[in-house]
Amino acid sequence: MCCAAEASAGLLGPSPRERARRGRALRAAVPRSSHAEYQPPPDRSDPVDVLEAQSARRVPELVPLRYGRMLESPFRFYRGAAAIMAADLSRTPSTGLTTQLCGDAHLLNFRLLASPERHLMFDVNDFDETLPGPWEWDVKRLATSLVIAARDNGFADPVRARIVRAACATYREHLRTYARMRTLDVWYAHTDMAEVQVREARELDRVGRERLTRAMDKARGHDTLQAFHKLTRTSGGRVRFVPDPPLIVPLEDLLPSGERERTEQTIRKLVESYGRTLRSDHHRLLDQYRVVDMARKVVGVGSVGTRCWVVLLLGKDADDPLLLQAKEAEESALAPYAGASRYANQGERVVAGQRMMQAAGDVFLGWQRVRGIDGRQRDFYVRQLRDWKGIAQPESMTPVAMERFAALCGATLARAHARAGDRIALAAYLGRGEVFDGAIVRFAEAYADQNERDHRALRDAARAGRVPTASE
Repeated sequence: MCCAAEASAGLLGPSPRERARRGRALRAAVPRSSHAEYQPPPDRSDPVDVLEAQSARRVPELVPLRYGRMLESPFRFYRGAAAIMAADLSRTPSTGLTTQLCGDAHLLNFRLLASPERHLMFDVNDFDETLPGPWEWDVKRLATSLVIAARDNGFADPVRARIVRAACATYREHLRTYARMRTLDVWYAHTDMAEVQVREARELDRVGRERLTRAMDKARGHDTLQAFHKLTRTSGGRVRFVPDPPLIVPLEDLLPSGERERTEQTIRKLVESYGRTLRSDHHRLLDQYRVVDMARKVVGVGSVGTRCWVVLLLGKDADDPLLLQAKEAEESALAPYAGASRYANQGERVVAGQRMMQAAGDVFLGWQRVRGIDGRQRDFYVRQLRDWKGIAQPESMTPVAMERFAALCGATLARAHARAGDRIALAAYLGRGEVFDGAIVRFAEAYADQNERDHRALRDAARAGRVPTASE
């Protein structure tokens, strides 16, 4: 039996024991304590130069709004600075173990969302920068975001350390659990909020339990119908988007007639052709809707200025809406350091990464490439605009609440990484102890300092008139 098992393992590749041995051996080459290191190199790029290079590819009239949002706080700056941090992370210690990365794993990109079966889930949400790469990069981006948010709340050093340790500990412990599980069981693993609610009820006080219940109820209310009633109106028997410039600008208000007609045809073609990237049954579902209106929408912080359209479709009647968001997909900010995507279409890169990392996917998630009125081809990914979306409010979190949230994020990131990486080698590298946790605490504090310096650099550039800014 032993010989047969060893022969079978040889046919399948390295055995679990060999993979674990590899992970432990990496501790000598890349000590877990070395992940604490961060020191900006003398030749570090000017952070404002990095932002300006991105802005050069974006809608010019929206660039000032992007800078305006990033100037609001160090945390808002951090949300828009994935490209800056990617360059810095590329110079930090790496084990060489890779997995599918979110690429922008800050705490607000862990959210409540709906599964196709209409269960409320907790998962990673934003995949604009997704790419295979060093697992450490996602962990460090999450940890630093926790420090920055905790600083904004005035939390003391020991409190911030507990919050980061909570994220790292659950990441490490859940990876050890996934290392012991069968591959299919890892793939089926997910975070159902009904189960989280039961578990947290034993840990939280009454106020904490009430806040969690309200957050879950609010997420369920953020659905297609809620967005439909908020963003549209009916006039003369026609349903149209309500203008809210610059955040939402209907196509008819955005472009002169000739350009508007060509752009409308392009977006209609995008919606029609992207359906071929869906599963056949989901494509058939999409075919039951018709496009009735479209508008340009401003989204996020780092994404401001990318081309983003919201499209209103109706099914059997005006009370049967579907809202889709078609968002431009550029090359990942990680690509210069982790390597180019295997996908020629950047929208497909985003969709493939999301499908790999998320436990519950959007049935309308797909991609397409279209040619704009300027003659340039651009890649887009398409998804539902809103489907039970719930986002954290870190500014209202107590230290205990943020620590609990950090633990949930760490566990979720471990599950996402375990789906695509060598979970056995990674779990063996991290081990049972808290060496890695402590190292990441030190890294996150050091990089939060760097983020504050970069935020000041943008503020100085705005004051000097180097970059234009606008408020909403």
